[in-house]
Amino acid sequence: MTHFRKFAVAALTCATGFFFVPAWAAIPIQQWTQPSGARVFLVESPAIPMLDVQIDFDAGGRRDPAAQAGLAGLAAGMSNKGVLARGSEPALDQNAWSEAWVDLGASFGAGAGDDRMSFSLRTLTYPDLLDKAVRLAARQLGEPAFAPDLWQRERQRIAAALKEADTKPATIAGRAFQGAVYGDHPYGQELTQATLEHIQTGDMQAFYSRMVLPCRATVSLVGAVDKAQADALVRTLLSRIPAAEACAPLPPVAEVVPLAAAREIRIPFASAQAHVFIGQPGFKRNDPDFFALTVGNYILGGGGFVSRLTTEVREKRGLSYSIYSYFAPGLHAGAFTIGLQTRPDQAAQAVQVSREVLARFVAEGPTEAELQAAKDNLIGGFALRIDSNRKLLDNVANIAWNQLPLDYLDSWTQRVGKITVADVKAAFARKLQPEKMVTVVVGGAS
Repeated sequence: MTHFRKFAVAALTCATGFFFVPAWAAIPIQQWTQPSGARVFLVESPAIPMLDVQIDFDAGGRRDPAAQAGLAGLAAGMSNKGVLARGSEPALDQNAWSEAWVDLGASFGAGAGDDRMSFSLRTLTYPDLLDKAVRLAARQLGEPAFAPDLWQRERQRIAAALKEADTKPATIAGRAFQGAVYGDHPYGQELTQATLEHIQTGDMQAFYSRMVLPCRATVSLVGAVDKAQADALVRTLLSRIPAAEACAPLPPVAEVVPLAAAREIRIPFASAQAHVFIGQPGFKRNDPDFFALTVGNYILGGGGFVSRLTTEVREKRGLSYSIYSYFAPGLHAGAFTIGLQTRPDQAAQAVQVSREVLARFVAEGPTEAELQAAKDNLIGGFALRIDSNRKLLDNVANIAWNQLPLDYLDSWTQRVGKITVADVKAAFARKLQPEKMVTVVVGGAS
């Protein structure tokens, strides 16, 4: 590696932690739509010569066929392992492809969650480096190899990892909880040894070519480029993806069905700790109750050692080293979850106390003192949510994907500050029904 390239890698790594807009200053997000249909969101950050880009497509796990659960994630992962030949450009296998990025001192990756398939580019913005990095990323987006021989090796590795995971109580508990909360909804599907057997490279190629189209791209950028540069850059990034003759809307995905009644699942397992999950479907990310639920959950179980669940379950009774609660909102109602580990002989008591704490919180809401402490902590910690280009990009991509207001970050602390006890109580009463929750306990004797 040349001295300059070593410097580029070091500079890119060190630059990760810097974003020079004060937390109290406005963060202007520019937005426009390209002729292809791609939506672009830009925050200019000229202080350091670096650019972070995220490209999102509606191609996450919610689009997986039930018999091929995990297809989106596998397609994303395999798209990142080499490119096809095109014209005078030779094919590059996984090793050559990795070396090409190392030589540029840049990085490009891919992955898929429940809702979206995402591609991320990080590069310095020196003109010669930026152009090469963008063109290399365009090859990967437009011409992934999906090499069958590489897939056979990857399949064996993944199969071994799944087989090992299936022996762990955490895996068993998580799978049982997801299935009970989501039922037949795709959010409850995950890659298993059975679904892995139904996925071939042709399936991944077909899924990728159908879902990854310029007209369906949402592109978020944070870095040292202006609007004109960003617009040209996005055009280049998407230029090698074969354009569809018509960008037909994707079929709708059904909503998560609310639970009709409580359900308990107890699975015997010889382990030192029992794994416990309690929960139900929660809410969508664009729900107007988001801020009240965020503040309320901090008090209930999201605030670590200052939360009610920790106080009652860990501090007062010593039933668990840690206990937490969280909401996982997405394009559909993601799960509300209380999670803990405890000795198998204490599991029944830990479940009972957790349920009582939850039921009381939903019925009564927080105290004024709890509310103020939560708001102070969340507002005081807001700067840490945007103190690097990568963190700011995550927030911009969240705004873009969930179609939130462009001033969302500017008004975040004010909206948290306006939450009242009544707001939290009403929001939790609307979203949670403690008498209709799933409880999963894995551990202990039958």
